[in-house]
Amino acid sequence: MNPRFTLSVILVLLCLSLVLLTDEAKTIDPYKVLGVEKNASQREIQKAFHKLSLQYHPDKNKNKGAQEKFAEINNAYEILSDEEKRKNFDLYGDEKGNPGFDAGYTGNQGGYTYYTSGGQGQNGFNFRRNEWQNMGGQGGSKSFSFSFGGPSSQSSFGFGLNDIFSNLFGGDVGGGHFGGSGGSARSRSSSQSGSGSSFKSIRNINSKMFKKEIADQGMTWLLLSYNPSLRGSHYHESIIQEVLDSLQGALKVGSINCETEKSLCTELGIHPRQMPRVFVYSYRASDKGSLVEYKDDLVARSLKTFCRDHLPRFSRRIDLKQLESFSGIREPRVLLLSTKKDTPVIWRVLSGLYQKRFIFNDIEVHDVTEPMAKKLGVDALPAIVGWLSNGERHVLKVGISVKDLQSAVHDLSAILDDFDKKNKKEASRQGRKQDDVIEKQVPLLTRDNFEALCGEKTPVCIIGAFRSLKAREKLESILTMVSQKPLSRQRNAALGSKDSISYSLLDANRQQAFLNGFEKSGFKSSDKLLLAYKPRKGKFATFEGEMIAENVEGFISSVFNGDVQFTETRQKPVVK
Repeated sequence: MNPRFTLSVILVLLCLSLVLLTDEAKTIDPYKVLGVEKNASQREIQKAFHKLSLQYHPDKNKNKGAQEKFAEINNAYEILSDEEKRKNFDLYGDEKGNPGFDAGYTGNQGGYTYYTSGGQGQNGFNFRRNEWQNMGGQGGSKSFSFSFGGPSSQSSFGFGLNDIFSNLFGGDVGGGHFGGSGGSARSRSSSQSGSGSSFKSIRNINSKMFKKEIADQGMTWLLLSYNPSLRGSHYHESIIQEVLDSLQGALKVGSINCETEKSLCTELGIHPRQMPRVFVYSYRASDKGSLVEYKDDLVARSLKTFCRDHLPRFSRRIDLKQLESFSGIREPRVLLLSTKKDTPVIWRVLSGLYQKRFIFNDIEVHDVTEPMAKKLGVDALPAIVGWLSNGERHVLKVGISVKDLQSAVHDLSAILDDFDKKNKKEASRQGRKQDDVIEKQVPLLTRDNFEALCGEKTPVCIIGAFRSLKAREKLESILTMVSQKPLSRQRNAALGSKDSISYSLLDANRQQAFLNGFEKSGFKSSDKLLLAYKPRKGKFATFEGEMIAENVEGFISSVFNGDVQFTETRQKPVVK
């Protein structure tokens, strides 16, 4: 007889003897390990895993057997949290889809219990009906098929052939006869218990995604760095998922596999050590995001507090006095009125997302009857008020209701997006208006343009004389604004207009002789003044009152209507 065949028969008989000595195959039931029913939801499975992980985590539990129990819990979660593995276990009693001896499948197999561990072309033994009686199987099985080989080194008995025969033969039982090409079941079990190769509910982040979606985008991220071989990955995943569930909308989560993303982990300095590491991409210190490592015990409550502390802080809390200064600011801004003593979480989140578009402020208000709320037109709290870049105020939302953080961020983001569009539209209109103003800038009166601006072809020339930079800016601002008014609107005479009034500025320090033509003292005591000059008639009138737009507009209207008394010049003014 062939010695190899004889050896094979002996090995098979030994395997069958081991099975017969056991009432049933010792397959670990993941449902029993986690203490959940077979119809348990993923949320129930996750909660059970989280509770047991806390109890048996090696960092917390130093009792004998805790580490093995922790590995068992991770294995159970590995099966039940994966839809395909859970389905395979429910059907076959094996997460890989290989049916085995009484391995948890109670379905009708026509009197057979199947075991398959080989592939096509592999050696095997088939015991047919009436050849071997009552050799295991469910429901009084008459016979079964049994085979070895294939790519897997672990049989459906729950142990590897190498584990059984290594002591007898001093090494691997390899080749196609027994399929023993891999490591032992024990070593694989240990590897699987700590596997973090695929976080099922956490998005994997690569270098491109980090730069595009995370870096300086205003959203807080909770990030894991890990290697697939590290233990405890599923425990980290469970804790992070619990934090995400409670802060959904305020932060996002991601995992970085430092085995496949070595350069990214090196660049960020987040290589894991003996356990996965947890980081928050924070805006707490500045408007630029930075990674801050969480180093306390990995407990959901503590990690949640840590994340809340590192949410964006771009909203500045103000008081009533500071609110009054808003009228002079020409930048788009939004203000939250609430009864909270501190800036609410939702407003901090929005301040990060929109910090490049608006200035964020918040203020504490206890009742809509307060003068501040009435002044802003707010009749319910919390409320959001916005200012466009032109200073125009809008009440954006009152009586804000928050069902949950995620939906609230979504709803208020839509409001801010609409307000941003309105501001851009207004800014575009202001830009066009500014272009018109530039075209109609009040020119400085010089010898070269004097004839065009204040020559005899111009009926009335309005001249703003200044002796300081501040006075010039004041006059230029007022004359520019007044020149756009319907009553006094006109085009500069230098552009060939036939309109009756022109506007210009005069540097009184350099053109003192010009002013001496109107008055002997040359108005030396005035830092700024306004002259209405009629070149054809050689007459003028002055305005030296409070230099504000309304007064200047009134003076020019009176000149235009003939209600101002003019005086003859001393001599013809000449610009040098």
